[in-house]
Amino acid sequence: MALIKETLPNYLSNLPIPDSFGGWFKLSITDWLQLIPPTAVVAGIGYMSYLAFCPKARPQCKPGTCNQKIKKSVDKVVDMVDIEDISEKAAFCRCWKTKNWPYCDGSHTEHNKNTGDNVGPLVVKRKGT
Repeated sequence: MALIKETLPNYLSNLPIPDSFGGWFKLSITDWLQLIPPTAVVAGIGYMSYLAFCPKARPQCKPGTCNQKIKKSVDKVVDMVDIEDISEKAAFCRCWKTKNWPYCDGSHTEHNKNTGDNVGPLVVKRKGT
């Protein structure tokens, strides 16, 4: 509570905010440096508010799109894996969340927990293993 009642008001009252428009031009480098943290906080709050209240500002995929980050610069994501390159078995991603495309890194676990989905990898294994 002391932070909100004492420290923050003292910090804000000691900021070098000029009384007039011309006063901004008289600030020293040290004064400008003191203004950076509160300016960054206000800008961050403003930006987050903008994103929260202006949904068109958020970068979004078209409705129904499952791939939101992998090879978005190509028309169709197609990967070829030579069967000889697979050891005894390999797990391939089907949730589009992996950071090791096209292989599964377990990202579907978090996705399933957050969304209630049940997606998992495609597992390919050699016959007889």
